[in-house]
Amino acid sequence: MTSRDRSRYHIAALAKGLQVLSLFDGPTLSLRTSDIAALAGLPMPTAFRIVSTLEDLGYLERRQDGSVQPGVKVLTLGSAAIRGSSLVQLSDRPLRLLAEATGETVNLGVLIEDRVLYLARLRNADLVTANVHVGSTLPATYTSMGKLLLAHLPQDDLDHRISEASFTDGAGPNAVTDAIGLYAQLEEIRRNGYAVQDQELAQGLRSVSVPVFGTGDAPVAAVNVAVSAMRRTEGDLRGAILERLRETADDISTRLRAR
Repeated sequence: MTSRDRSRYHIAALAKGLQVLSLFDGPTLSLRTSDIAALAGLPMPTAFRIVSTLEDLGYLERRQDGSVQPGVKVLTLGSAAIRGSSLVQLSDRPLRLLAEATGETVNLGVLIEDRVLYLARLRNADLVTANVHVGSTLPATYTSMGKLLLAHLPQDDLDHRISEASFTDGAGPNAVTDAIGLYAQLEEIRRNGYAVQDQELAQGLRSVSVPVFGTGDAPVAAVNVAVSAMRRTEGDLRGAILERLRETADDISTRLRAR
């Protein structure tokens, strides 16, 4: 189908509705209709009709303060998309073997702007962290998976994604606080081929991450092992855990190429 053919079937109202839903990214939990109109560049009456329709269908929910937030139906769509992802399906067995071999929490994530979207998570019960689950997004600047994926971006793309806001969504005691500190870390990650975070995301949490590749030169995802800083040192992460993690990433990459 040519671009001209596709334009014939373009439904403007549907596109605007999806545009509104896309405004609710990781840090944006709720918006007023006036905010939606401004952010989406829509006339206020149009924004009002779209919000009302999405609310009627269960894709948005009204809060007591008058703002709206994503409803349950949005969550079910996202969960279905993640479960149906070939990346998630092909990664399932390697990740489970990794979790069994290390006895630690294992995650798979992809980069969305300046945040990491968690596609899979096998959690060790004694790991005390924030409420992270499949579908959660966390700042890429504070996570081993995020920093690893940022390190593989071209410089102009990296500069476009990273702003002051990338460092404001909470952090652990060792987190970098600006682009200068982050870029120094990314240079080290490029040299090493893996990323470590030591209590940058949260107090008491360490992790190490390596890339997952498809058919191209850029990684399509990252996989990590997260541990309690009370039980595991940074040296532990860079030793046997890193070796096992690399084997897992290679296994997933091979499965993706053979798909």
